[in-house]
Amino acid sequence: MHKLRKIRHLDLIPILIIAFVLFKLINSTDILSQGLGLFVSIFSYFIWGFAIAYFLNPFMVFIERKTKIKRAFSLVIIYLAFLGVIALILIIIIPRIVDSAKDIISNMPTYLKEADQWLNDFLSKLEPYDEHGITQFVKDNIRDIGEQIGSLLDLSIKNIVTRAIDVTTIVIKFIIGIIISVYMLYDKESFIRSGKRLLIAIFRQRRAQRIINFAKEVNSIFKRFIIGKTIDSLIIGIICFLGLLILGIPYAPLISVIVGVTNMIPYFGPFIGAIPAVVITLFTSKPIMALWVLIFIFLLQQFDGWYLGPKILGDRLGLKPFWVILAIVVGGGAFGIVGMFLGVPTMAVIKLLINRFIQRRLNSEKIQQ
Repeated sequence: MHKLRKIRHLDLIPILIIAFVLFKLINSTDILSQGLGLFVSIFSYFIWGFAIAYFLNPFMVFIERKTKIKRAFSLVIIYLAFLGVIALILIIIIPRIVDSAKDIISNMPTYLKEADQWLNDFLSKLEPYDEHGITQFVKDNIRDIGEQIGSLLDLSIKNIVTRAIDVTTIVIKFIIGIIISVYMLYDKESFIRSGKRLLIAIFRQRRAQRIINFAKEVNSIFKRFIIGKTIDSLIIGIICFLGLLILGIPYAPLISVIVGVTNMIPYFGPFIGAIPAVVITLFTSKPIMALWVLIFIFLLQQFDGWYLGPKILGDRLGLKPFWVILAIVVGGGAFGIVGMFLGVPTMAVIKLLINRFIQRRLNSEKIQQ
């Protein structure tokens, strides 16, 4: 009996050590962030490779199921299509966006002057009806706002060189990531088998199988969300581009790319995308056109929220709006835009874990009763 109690006490030592380490990590956020940053920096090429392989895997599986061709041929088809899309973006879309951005920046002083003139004229018409001096207050602060926007533009232009260096680093990582992803996809089954064998070696058979099943569910959640949201946002971007062309809005490619990319972020994305779209139109066209753009984007987002999104994504994540917003805020605060995007499926996984835990506890309570 004494020996059994001693063994149980010894079993507590690893748990206490792990708890102490976790406590120190939580209380030393700087060390944690530095360690995480170092890990990401070292394995960034493999993270890029895994991300590309994960994104292309469903398409590879689809081709192999439909055509029954060998892995090497399916990889050739997938990567030719993937690189073709990237080439299309780099040759056609990116230059237009860059030209639009350059044009807006170079003409910004003129746009600000015209906007200032229009607003002053508009406020002058309202002045006879203003008894509280609000119009005069707005007039006094217009110049300060214009100067602040101008200084921000100067600062952004100075940062172009730094950003160019960052982009070069990303391009290098992306190219190496593509090479790594080819090997990951080619030997996918081998990696999966090795992972399963490792789990079975560490855990008991039942626990290992439970972890494998859970990993499959996590994969299903992330795959549906990432692929579905990408297709959804691509369609929204194309519809936005066509709609802006019909309305005769300048810089339609730039605005539609902004709307499509920000649409990847649930809930907040449409609002984030609408703001620059309306501001760009307000500066480069008539104010009434900015109103039309706002109405058009609002209707487009309603179409996405009520029809297109549910049609593509469905309601399989099963998250209430509160939890979606919490996931976006926490994910965005911790990991920026990527965190805002991946926060939603991560929250769905956390919900799945909690539900499983609750269900097991309830089942055990019923058994005991």
